[in-house]
Amino acid sequence: MRTFFSSTFIEDEALMKEGIYHPIKLEYYKITNELETVDKSKTKFGVEIVKKEYKKEGTKVENEEVQYVTNNEKEVEEVLRILEKGEATPINLKYIIEDIMV
Repeated sequence: MRTFFSSTFIEDEALMKEGIYHPIKLEYYKITNELETVDKSKTKFGVEIVKKEYKKEGTKVENEEVQYVTNNEKEVEEVLRILEKGEATPINLKYIIEDIMV
């Protein structure tokens, strides 16, 4: 199950420095994977990032997810806060998760 956590638009100034002149929105989702058991300790949490670029010719959507990050819901929410604060994008999600969870 995927649950919306937060979203943010990348600041115009930062985009312009990179030569990008269209809005980009990042959305962060918490993924809940309930295994085939009633034992809640077996529930695992993951994350997904969706990047939406609003170009003149249409909206380009890119996403990436990591299904299994932790068994602890508070821990995965902290990971999502770190991703949001750093404006993490789908392309670097797996590397950031590896660094955070070490």
